[in-house]
Parts: sequence; structure tokens; C-alpha cells
Amino acid sequence: MSMNIFGDQVTEERAENARMSSFVGAIAVGDLIKSTLGPKGMDKLLQSASSDSAMVTNDGATILKAIPLDNPAAKVLVNISKVQDDEVGDGTTSVTVLSAELLREAEKLIDQYKIHPQTIIEGYRIGSKAALEALEKAAIDNSSNQKAFYKDLLQIAKTTLSSKILSQDKEHFAKLATDAILRLKGSTNLEHVQIIKILGGKLSDSFLDEGFILAKKFGNNQPKKIENAKILVANTSLDTDKVKIFGTKFKVDSTSKLADLEKAERNKMKEKINKISKFGINTFVNRQLIYDYPEQMFTDLGINSIEHADFEGVERLALVTGGEVVSTFDEPEKCKLGECKFIEEIMIGESTFLKFSGCKVGEACTIVLRGATDQVLDEAERSLHDALSVLSQTTKETRTVLGAGCSEMIMSKAVDTEAQNVDGKKSMAVESFARALRQLPTILADNAGYDSSELVSKLRSSIYNGISTSGLDLNNGTIVDVRELGIVESYKLKRAVVSSASEAAEVLLRVDNIIRAKPRTANRSNM
Repeated sequence: MSMNIFGDQVTEERAENARMSSFVGAIAVGDLIKSTLGPKGMDKLLQSASSDSAMVTNDGATILKAIPLDNPAAKVLVNISKVQDDEVGDGTTSVTVLSAELLREAEKLIDQYKIHPQTIIEGYRIGSKAALEALEKAAIDNSSNQKAFYKDLLQIAKTTLSSKILSQDKEHFAKLATDAILRLKGSTNLEHVQIIKILGGKLSDSFLDEGFILAKKFGNNQPKKIENAKILVANTSLDTDKVKIFGTKFKVDSTSKLADLEKAERNKMKEKINKISKFGINTFVNRQLIYDYPEQMFTDLGINSIEHADFEGVERLALVTGGEVVSTFDEPEKCKLGECKFIEEIMIGESTFLKFSGCKVGEACTIVLRGATDQVLDEAERSLHDALSVLSQTTKETRTVLGAGCSEMIMSKAVDTEAQNVDGKKSMAVESFARALRQLPTILADNAGYDSSELVSKLRSSIYNGISTSGLDLNNGTIVDVRELGIVESYKLKRAVVSSASEAAEVLLRVDNIIRAKPRTANRSNM
């Protein structure tokens, strides 16, 4: 007889059931997003139940973040896609799908052959080690040859963009992204690349502008262009039209007294502006609003003023012009001013922008995205962000591998070979790992509408026979030399996919009890 030792509202699932429910959850998540994988993958339209907002996306991590999942195993997969997103920026769908496939294989082993989960874990460890070694052997490093490396970066950008909304203009955007990243000169700080989204026009009207673009205008009657700008970036209040006496009400018995009060306020403002003018600047950028009177004074002093530049704008502007954000103006000599060659007002679409060119920090640049709807712009920004992240990581870890199912098949071959040196049931687990790896090219082929079993067997025999650059050409449904197609991926990205996916599968394989309980309430009287 079984005792129930749990309080109310606690349920427990044991061994088989627990494992099943964790597998089922994870496999379902894999099935949910595997149709977005690859150049012919489809997008998901996510609609919010409470509001009218809808989002169209192809980005694995974005999809998973947006769906509230109840299954604990599903949450583990969401987490690895998040980590992949934070660390490498792309490959979020691949990592989730591979993990789900590893669990699908494990489920068969437990079900049909009664193999113990710990045996499977050991097998998977052997498998992932062999896979990663093979991947490293296959990796190529062109960083010593600038021209070849630039080509690698372009191709990586094209590869990551080909599965996204930007695929029809991927040449254009791959170049945008690569040029933007090369300006960073090896920094992975994407803060320096600003992305501005402007409705209207079409995606291919997007462009990269060296320099920094701020969605603001100069004050009234100020010149539209300034050369050799000396910029003071500030966060201070310049609003004198309001009489402020802190927290008190006061009565004035005549208008002349009110005028005195205003005069005092104006003098205070005048002092502040005079202090500011001692910095020897010709441009003043403020985080807060600048009212008419101070703006007039700036104009008279020959200083151009920009008001209400949003917080990120101010921070970034200080960063790229080499200045600091200031809020008190007593010590001009201690303050770092920003500098740039010139600032001018420009028109993009219907709107006026300020363009800061020749910034002190040469790496700053702005990508201006154009598109027909907000959804298109948002997805374009997500896609571009993926490309920029992967490229910036590749400037650090410069090795590259081939995409289009080529790397997965090379790894699968190595794992199969390794399985022959493992005895007993464990070798079945190692073989399963190889099978899961082969699922990725299979899904790529399925999504493109080809007979995947036929294509993937061809690819397999091609690579197992030593033609190690073979991969899938998903436009024609044939096996080709991937190097000629130029489908290149970052080695770091692939490595992260395989190692994270096998770790996540291992975590879920270790589960043999799921205990669900409501959080305990404050009422402890029943203890």
C-alpha cells in the first residue's frame, strides 16, 4: 500500500511518467519551432491574447520567450535558447531542436531497449566529445588573410540572414552588418552600432551611416550645420517659465511682485547658461527639455542646443563623441567634452534627424532600417541583431565551419566511428547521438519540401566517403560543395549548439520525479 505523505495540492509523477512528461514537453517544443529552421523555414505569428499586438518572427529564442509554457522540461529548452541568444546571438532554433532530438532518441532507448538513463548519459557524453573534436578538426581559420576573412564574415552574415526576413536582400544587409562590425575593430560592444527604425520605404532602402544619428532637431533659428563641434552632453533642468518654490504655496498681492519673482528666476537661469558657455562649446545636448528663454540665450551665444535627447541617446552620444554626461557646471576644466567633425540636420523619409559625423570614437555607426510595417521593422532589427552578434563573436573566435548540414554530418560520422569502440548498450546511446545530429540536415530538407530521407542518405554517403565539404543545396534539392555555395557558419556558434544541447538533454534525462506543489502560504497553523 502506498502512503500519501504530501499535503494537499501537491502532485507527484514518478519514474516512467515523470520521464515521459519531461520528454514529451521537450519534444513538443522542438516540434513547435523546428519548422522555422533553415533558409526555407517558416515564420511564426505570435498574437497576444490580451492586446492587439502581433509579432512575426523566425527567431527561436524570441518565439520561446513569448510563449508561457507550463512544462518544466520545456522551460529548460527555453533557457538554453536564451543562453545561446545571449552568448552567440544566433543558433537559438538549432540548439533547441537538437536537444529535443536527443531526448526523442533517448525515449526510444529507454522504451524499446530498457536502457538505463545513466547509461544513455554516458553514451551522450562520449558522443558529444567525439562530435566536438571532429568539429574542431573541420574548422578553418582565415583571420591572418584579411581578404579571405572579410569574405568569411560576409558569408557568415549571409548564412544567418538567409533564414530570416532579410533573406531577399541578404547581400545588401550582409555587407551592412559586416562593415558595421569591422568598424568596431574587434570590440564586441554592439552599443556602438545604433539601429534606427523608420517606417516607410522598403527594406532595401536601409543603409549604414558612419557616425551617429539622433532623432532630434536643433533649436529655433539656430544654424542647420556645425563644423568642428565641441559638445557638452548634459542632464539638467532648463525650465524657467515655471515659478518653482519648493512645495509651498504663496500669494502675491500685486503683479509687480510676480514680475520680480520671474526676474529672479530668469537671472538664476542666466547664470546657469553663462556657466555653460564658459566650457567653450558650440553644441549643447540636454537629456531634459530646454524652454524658450534658455534656448534663446543659447542662440544668442552662438551655441546650438538639442533638447530631450532620450537617455540612451545621451549615453551613447557621450560614448561615441568621447565626452561625459555632466549635471553640474562649476568646473569646466574637469569636464570631458565630446568632439566630432560636423553635425548637420538631415532628412530621412518624412523626418528630420541630426547626424554626427567624424566622431572621436571612429567605430560608431548607425544602421537605418526602412520597412513597410512595424512588424517588418521589428523582425528586421532582430535578424540584423543576430547577424551583428555572430559577426562580432567571429572577430574574437575567428574559426569558421561549413553550414548546410555539412558540419552536422561530419560530426555524425565521427560519432558513429566512435560508437564502434564502445561496447554494450552504451554504444547504442552513442549511435543515437549521431542519429540526433543527422536530424538537423533532415529538418532543413523537410522544411524546403524535399524528400529528406533520400537527400540525407546521399549527403551521408558523400561525407562518409570522405568528400568532407558536401552539404545540401536547398534551392535545387541536390548535394553540392558547400564551400562553393559559400554557406559558412561561426565555429563558436556550432560548438555552443552541440555542447548546450547535450547538456540540456542530460539534465532532463536525470529527472525521475516531478513534484508539483503550490508555494506554501503564510498560514502555518497546520504545521
